[in-house]
Amino acid sequence: MSRIEEEVCKKIEQRAKVGLSKYGVTMETAPLSRLEWLVHAQEEAMDLAVYLQKLIEMEVE
Repeated sequence: MSRIEEEVCKKIEQRAKVGLSKYGVTMETAPLSRLEWLVHAQEEAMDLAVYLQKLIEMEVE
């Protein structure tokens, strides 16, 4: 595995720990429906789109 992939894995582990601490559940044990998971994923994707737009605008300025 590359250094970059290892860094991503570390960040995933850190986020999992934060999520467990904050919500008291893991991705496996979170009692969400399929629709709720889809909505969460969509919200995350929309946040990413906003971040990307901001970065694009910063590059154009």
